[in-house]
Amino acid sequence: MYSPSSSCKHILDNLFDGVYCLDINKRVTFWNRSAEIITGYTRDEAIANMHCTNMLAHTDQNGENLCENQCPVSLTLSDGLTRELNVFFRHKKGYRVPVSIRIFPLWAEDGSISGVVEAFVDNSPHETLFRELEQLKDKANIDQLTGLFTRRYGEIILNAKLAEHQLGGRSMAVLFADIDKFKTVNDVYGHHIGDVVLKTISKTLASAIREGDYVIRWGGEELLIVLTGTFNTAVLARVANKLRMLVQQTQISATGYVIEVTISIGATLTTSVDTLETLVSRADTLMYQSKRTGRNRVTVG
Repeated sequence: MYSPSSSCKHILDNLFDGVYCLDINKRVTFWNRSAEIITGYTRDEAIANMHCTNMLAHTDQNGENLCENQCPVSLTLSDGLTRELNVFFRHKKGYRVPVSIRIFPLWAEDGSISGVVEAFVDNSPHETLFRELEQLKDKANIDQLTGLFTRRYGEIILNAKLAEHQLGGRSMAVLFADIDKFKTVNDVYGHHIGDVVLKTISKTLASAIREGDYVIRWGGEELLIVLTGTFNTAVLARVANKLRMLVQQTQISATGYVIEVTISIGATLTTSVDTLETLVSRADTLMYQSKRTGRNRVTVG
């Protein structure tokens, strides 16, 4: 079983990158301080949990669980190749964290693979924004519970983006997301846990979008996501399904239970004649179509 020397541990513990080591059975043998900060899991928790790939539940850019298929750690243990890719970890609090990882093998003296090292950096585009929003929660444009923008400020964003689009700017899309069976969560676990669920999903979504895009708390458990860029319906469907699957892979631990929730999404592209009302209404209608056809779905129109 590989474990770094004391001097090596000291160096690794002072890196900004998260670093952990696994043996050939994928059991954690080392977990540095940055790994604790980025994932929320302490070194003792990571070692006690043993299999960190299950704990972090690596998910690819499309929301697919890599631990169930094409696990990069298992592949490196098998072929000894170094791998670099962008994935999402599941934070201890349940939300998803985008990271860039680099996995490389550890070699024993006899030439066999004795384990792997995984180094990773947090790619969350909104990490600084979240810290800033924590300091601005008394402002009218920040939702007190989730730290997202309020509906009032969201309307300002939407009107500005619509005007930009209609003057020949970049295309724009709106996703209307609603947490499935949220009333059941409140009824079964209580409103306090419902608040935790809403906060966790909000952070997953806000961490998964690009700079210049927005997640808005539109009302209750309804969230509006504003995307700008080059879109067609196929690209929009792919982005919306990625967000849906990331929420599906989010877990909230509370009161001795692990709560898994899903969202239904309606997604639409802006037209040249849209107003704020027509755009949001269309996305809302599409979201309810996702609800009617089974929930945890995306409907694009």
